[in-house]
Amino acid sequence: MGLSAEQIARYRQDGFLVIEGFVPEAACDRLRSRMAELLVGFDPRGVRTVFSTEDQRHAQEDWFLDSGDKIRFFLEPGALDAAGELRRPLPLSVNKVGHALHDLDPLFDAFSRQPVIEAVARAVGLEEPLLLQSMYIFKQPRIGGEVACHQDSTFLHTEPLSCTGFWFALEDATEENGCLWAEPGGHRRPLRQRFVRTGRTTWMEILDPAPLPTAGLVPLPAPKGSLVLLHGSLPHRSGPNLSDRSRHAYALHLIDGTCRYSESNWLRRAPTMPLRGFPRPADH
Repeated sequence: MGLSAEQIARYRQDGFLVIEGFVPEAACDRLRSRMAELLVGFDPRGVRTVFSTEDQRHAQEDWFLDSGDKIRFFLEPGALDAAGELRRPLPLSVNKVGHALHDLDPLFDAFSRQPVIEAVARAVGLEEPLLLQSMYIFKQPRIGGEVACHQDSTFLHTEPLSCTGFWFALEDATEENGCLWAEPGGHRRPLRQRFVRTGRTTWMEILDPAPLPTAGLVPLPAPKGSLVLLHGSLPHRSGPNLSDRSRHAYALHLIDGTCRYSESNWLRRAPTMPLRGFPRPADH
């Protein structure tokens, strides 16, 4: 149910691990179908928050700042025309949906809290795994933008560091349509930045002036149904989608409940919606 000794060793060495066939293709299709239903129920009028890792303007908007305990939709940078209207139908204009699908939607909840995911989390050292955030990422054909090189613990910080990414390929992820790229062993270097929030203001705090790598990253192609496991300190990015095929993915970020979740993190939740982990047998 967890990882083999060889897989754990590779993860500790590289900071990432690609496990093909981790999720049945039928389960991937169910998540895609459910997201299509959620899109039908979304009214985009008045909501024009574009998600981009290039300028981070979204990080100052209430729609983003209040999404830690909600399901909210974010558009692609190339989705709007000069008048602020959608260039294409909504299902082809959304960048991602986040950040509490795993708590608020029954199907995403059930998928996210499978025992096999808990087993992997514990195998890589999370003593008390808690599900912090979730994202459905579209990477739209031709306009799916590049995600700049980053470390997940920059945005989801605990003391000590414990953020771990679970990235599920709901469609084939290739170099052409924007698969992940990562720096092997880069997780052993320090965390470079902290994304800090005070009230409604966010900024990037420099922890280590060494730049994130622009070379030496390797592609992580992932066939449909694969899990890509990512250490929170691992520098990684994804390229733009230059193809005519989408690259849907579902991403979960877990932290260890034995660690302190930094109060200055951007992602915050209402006291009535505390973080949850995995159900115990008595919970079923």
